[in-house]
This record gives sequence, structure tokens and C-alpha cells, in this order.
Amino acid sequence: MIGRLRGQLVEKQPPRLVIDVRGVGYELEAPMSTCFALSSTQGEITVLTQMVVREDAILLYGFATENERQLFRELIKVSGIGAKLALTILSGMSVADFVATIEADDAARLTGLPGVGKKTAARLLIEMRDKLSGTALAPTLGAPATGPAASELRDDNAPGDATGIARQALVALGYKPAEADRLLRGLAGEGVDSETLIREALKRAVR
Repeated sequence: MIGRLRGQLVEKQPPRLVIDVRGVGYELEAPMSTCFALSSTQGEITVLTQMVVREDAILLYGFATENERQLFRELIKVSGIGAKLALTILSGMSVADFVATIEADDAARLTGLPGVGKKTAARLLIEMRDKLSGTALAPTLGAPATGPAASELRDDNAPGDATGIARQALVALGYKPAEADRLLRGLAGEGVDSETLIREALKRAVR
């Protein structure tokens, strides 16, 4: 089991990351919050990880905070919630927002995420309420494993590539291309980076 990686971020194409650890490149996927918390200019970084073993693949997922990883672990225990959908949920809302959504019994906000229909939302509300009550998860986030504060998150990609990068990230998270285009429509502008576009598009999706 790989629980943590420390090394150099050599590639970032959200939600995909590649971290070089002493010459070995580990490929992993991460929620948007983690992707933008990490920069190749930081030098050595640390990412908390969760390994998921399938019949056809061994996959690695990375997280900037313990709360994100813990919520991911709880989500994949829910019937019908695989690792890909759990990653989409974590990218669509913060841990604090998710906890608040469960506590408010807000199914409508959950169904704004791709892959979360009414039945899945109902299952999440029922099962996660019990799961969250027995964990340390709370509306206040834990300290990040590494990287800058949320207000200092940055995007290494040039503004000129922002819309394409944002669209690619949304499609990778499960949004259909047409839906990704709709969510991004009207958001692009001079100096707007892909981080901002993705964040605003995800906010639109769960309104």
C-alpha cells in the first residue's frame, strides 16, 4: 500500500498528475483542489495517496489534505460510488461543502454533479450521514499536506490555453463535452486562467 509520495511534480494535466520520486514517475489522479494546490515550481512536494486495485488496473489517487482522502475513502464504500465518481464529487465541492450538503439533506446540489442521479443522491444522503457521524470529518478543513493556502492556489498553465485545459479537465471528471462547453460559456476572458474557469464551471454545475 502506498500512503504518501514525496518528490517533484513533473506533469500536471488535471485531474492527472505525475510525481517523480527518485527517478520513478508515479501517475495519479487528484481532485481539482489538490491539482491547483500543487505547483512544479515548489520543489519537493508531498501528496497523501490512496491505492485502488481493480481487476484490470492498479490506480493511485492523490490528496492535499487528510480530510479529502478520508472523505474519498468513505465515498468509495457507498454502493454504486466508484473511485472516478468519488473524485468527481470531491472536485465539485469541498469537504466542508459536502458535509454541509449532507447535513442539509440537499439532494438537488448533489444531482448537479455528473454521474449523480436522484437515486445515487438519495443513497449518498442516507449512507454518508451515518458514515460522517463516526469520523473526524467536519466543516472545517484540516491543514494541507503541502503547498500554499487556498487563497494562494495557482495554475501553471498559460491563460491562452485556459479554456481548452478547463474543458479537458471537466470531460475527464465525467462531464459530456457539450455540458463542459455550456458550463464554460461566457467565463473566459483576458488573463483568466484554467483554475478559475474550472472552479466557476463547477460552481455552476452544483447550483
